[in-house]
Amino acid sequence: TQVCRVSSDDSASAASSMEVTDRIASLEQRVQMQEDEIQLLKSALADVVRRLNLSEEQQAMGSRRGPTKGNTPHFYKHFSHFFCIIKQQGRQVFYSSRAFVARKGGAAKVSTVRKTPSFNLQLRKSGSLSSYSPLDTPSYRSPIKSPSQYFQICYVKMYLKGRPITMYMPKDQVDSYCLEARAELPSNKLKLDWVYGYRGRDCRSNLYLLPTGETVYFIASVVVLFNVDEQLQRHYTGHTDDIKCLAVHPDKITIATGQVAGTSSDGKLAPHVRVWDSVSLNTLHVLGTGFFDRALVCLAFSKSNGGNTLCVVDDSNDHVLSVWDWQREDRLAEVKCSNESVFAADFHPTDSNIVVTCGKSHLYFWNLEKGMLVKKQGLFEKQEKPKFVLCVTFAENGDAITGDSSGNILVWGKGTYSSFIERTNRISHVIQGAHEGSIFALCMLRNGTLVSGGKDRRLISWDNSYQQIQTVPELFGPIRTIAEGRGQTVLIGTTKNFVLQGSLDGEFMSITQVDGHTDELWGLAVHPWKPQFLTCGYDRQVCLWDSSSHQLIWAKNMDDAAQSAGFHPSGSVVAIGTQTGRWLVLDTDSKDLVTVHTDGNEQLSVMRYGPDGNFLAIGSHDNYIYIYAVAENGRKYSRVGKCSGHSSFITHLDWSVDSQYLVSNSGDYEILYWIPSVCKQVVSVDMTRDIEWFTYTCTLGFQVFGLWPDGSDGTDINAVCRSNDKNLLVTGDDFGKVHLFSYPCSQFRAPSHVYGGHSSHVTNVTFLYDDGYLVSTGGKDMSVMQWRIV
Repeated sequence: TQVCRVSSDDSASAASSMEVTDRIASLEQRVQMQEDEIQLLKSALADVVRRLNLSEEQQAMGSRRGPTKGNTPHFYKHFSHFFCIIKQQGRQVFYSSRAFVARKGGAAKVSTVRKTPSFNLQLRKSGSLSSYSPLDTPSYRSPIKSPSQYFQICYVKMYLKGRPITMYMPKDQVDSYCLEARAELPSNKLKLDWVYGYRGRDCRSNLYLLPTGETVYFIASVVVLFNVDEQLQRHYTGHTDDIKCLAVHPDKITIATGQVAGTSSDGKLAPHVRVWDSVSLNTLHVLGTGFFDRALVCLAFSKSNGGNTLCVVDDSNDHVLSVWDWQREDRLAEVKCSNESVFAADFHPTDSNIVVTCGKSHLYFWNLEKGMLVKKQGLFEKQEKPKFVLCVTFAENGDAITGDSSGNILVWGKGTYSSFIERTNRISHVIQGAHEGSIFALCMLRNGTLVSGGKDRRLISWDNSYQQIQTVPELFGPIRTIAEGRGQTVLIGTTKNFVLQGSLDGEFMSITQVDGHTDELWGLAVHPWKPQFLTCGYDRQVCLWDSSSHQLIWAKNMDDAAQSAGFHPSGSVVAIGTQTGRWLVLDTDSKDLVTVHTDGNEQLSVMRYGPDGNFLAIGSHDNYIYIYAVAENGRKYSRVGKCSGHSSFITHLDWSVDSQYLVSNSGDYEILYWIPSVCKQVVSVDMTRDIEWFTYTCTLGFQVFGLWPDGSDGTDINAVCRSNDKNLLVTGDDFGKVHLFSYPCSQFRAPSHVYGGHSSHVTNVTFLYDDGYLVSTGGKDMSVMQWRIV
């Protein structure tokens, strides 16, 4: 299906007469090239048949004279290796073959000696054939006199979604290249150095202070242990997908974390609980693999029996509550908790058989008796039943305290025993309208002070009689979770993904140096000569970071969701592309706006300055590449034109080192070459095959095709970047993995070091200016990870 875009703006219209003429000329040129290639192949085949006839005659004469050495023509050397695609049960299958060409019945025949189904890839030299039509008369003469002329142009052909992708080999590799050679793993490895971010937008009770002075929290599939005083991070990376809940054992050393069900390139990832040691970071136990259906949303250790049991609530339709002897990995009981959402679950502090859960329209008290969980519902009686009970904590005397969506704090008495040994739970105290709006978090401090926080961004403290002591307004977003810190300090996690530290009678400051991206993250750019990088995303936030101090330098709000970014080689300005076709340039020192332009009305996927800084190339989802001339160190822009030729949206761009050429990839896996100064496509193989590219940020090309895994559909690799010293290649894929390859990566199925941490598609990866670190961004996990190269 062909989609035509119509616009009243001639400059943005895909249907202008000039563009149609250019497209027709380009297609005519392609057809002519294909006809020339077919003619060359026919000539080559005719020459093959002629030479085979000559060889047979020589062999026949030799057989009458007796055997002699060296009768095999030198010509056969050129046909000793090839790769072919054949159809098997309606699908393309790759066969790696050592082949020979024989003559039988007057027709050329290709025979295979060994077949190994493998990578959907084809190596060809112009003149060699993986399929052919036999010629009746072998007298068809080739205009090329020497057989070696057939093989001056060599290329690899790869298939993605059935589409052939031809990648031409540089001339200096023609004689030495072997597709079947094994690529080596890089000698370098990656170590996770820093994680920027915290998941507060949709998780609760996920922030604690350990006796070591480390604050523990999570984002993506990484648990961060952050020592604020020493500005050091350690990371637990045992999980394979999003972590949704966390609990700390009464010993303050053992930690339990639960993850969601996910997918990988190998299949589905089961949700489970991991119990691990926060000192050694060793995994102690894995619970529930094969038992849980979806994400795990609540975790809590028991308190009165030494923390021997662990309660878990999953996010299945029935929200199953289960209690485990975690040291034996034994499930003690399970029960359907609720058809509605469950937000919190915790053990009673003085009775390890009592579990309290709360959520949408319910508060339940569960009693573990003889392997069964028996439910008693909280009785609201005269108090209006809230739509959501959002959080629960306990007073020193055992009273349960809840916060709800109506802004009320309710205190539930310990209950009494009747002659039927039944526990009755009723409201003993109400703080009506404690907050304006939902109460997301409650925390009982060691001194008996209750602290509450909610949607109104206020942190309120209450004494033993539930009288208000103090209110602290919070400027960094609604309060999602509260934890007790050292001395009189309190830790706060907000829905804007901040982690804050402060006292109830003072100010709070961010301790995670995170401005908290709160929506999908795609844009990433590195400063050309400073340890700085910039991120931007759909939350309309642009953030500039210092990779040495891990500090946020500045953040700026935009009017549109951001998609891409690129630094000018001077480092003085950075260009930001949005989802609406608008792009803007910011001063990197002052974050002031330098200029704003609009090209089309679709997302701008790539922003790339030429190495000399004289041009800016913008790849758009409207299939065009917009070219601007740049002056005054990135402060003045004039449009040169647009490159028209792609039949799908632009995905990746790269400049030649001399800034004279541009290469582009598109959504339908085309590789096109351009002279950007005149916006003309280059179709000559001789002109493009030996161009040295500046960063190799295109996912398709001869030097990088080995990064594609078997069975890829072409969308699995989102980003690629070569190191500045040209020794390493890094990629980010759709399965939350960062891969490190050796460069060049021009052997199929090249091996790589694989690193987890992200729980969503890795949207971007790039090396910092000195190759000491690289940075990766997660899409929906909204995290930024900095990796040290060791």
